[in-house]
Amino acid sequence: MKNIVLFGPPGAGKGTQAELLKNKYQLVHISTGDVFRYNIKNETVLGILAKSFMDNGDLVPDEVTIDMLKTEVENNSDANGFIFDGFPRTKSQAIALDTFLARKNTNISGMVALEVPENLLIERLLNRGKTSGRPDDQDETKIRNRFNEYQNKTAVLQEFYQKQNKYFGVNGVGSIDEITKRLQLVFDKL
Repeated sequence: MKNIVLFGPPGAGKGTQAELLKNKYQLVHISTGDVFRYNIKNETVLGILAKSFMDNGDLVPDEVTIDMLKTEVENNSDANGFIFDGFPRTKSQAIALDTFLARKNTNISGMVALEVPENLLIERLLNRGKTSGRPDDQDETKIRNRFNEYQNKTAVLQEFYQKQNKYFGVNGVGSIDEITKRLQLVFDKL
């Protein structure tokens, strides 16, 4: 199995790239954001809880996120592998994911991180907010709060995966095609 953690701050292009790469590598794309939105739209208990955090620009607590993602993996038990988009976001989530995958006799092949300057990310998110309807993309204060959360909680994952020789940084600036080609060079080696 090829299991990739596609990583990067909000607005880095993880969702766009995962959609392009999942077909080429025949992987299942599990987007934490999509899973959250599905649960929120269907007003599940986990969805209502997740929404209260997302509306404030905060990260959803680990246990809520982990339960949602485990369900998605279980629902795709015949997959060739997964692209995890937006998960894990904390060291404890990464450890929980490793433990969960080990029980399935597989592991994370690599973390591939899209690297994009913050000023460009803010511009991307504000533009996306004009059409997405997402309140967390329409307010620069909330966007900056998400970046602070990202830096404080998720940046440690780079070190976590580097210690396992599974971290790969990729320049996330350029056209979609240029970025996809850079990502494919890494995916092909994993």
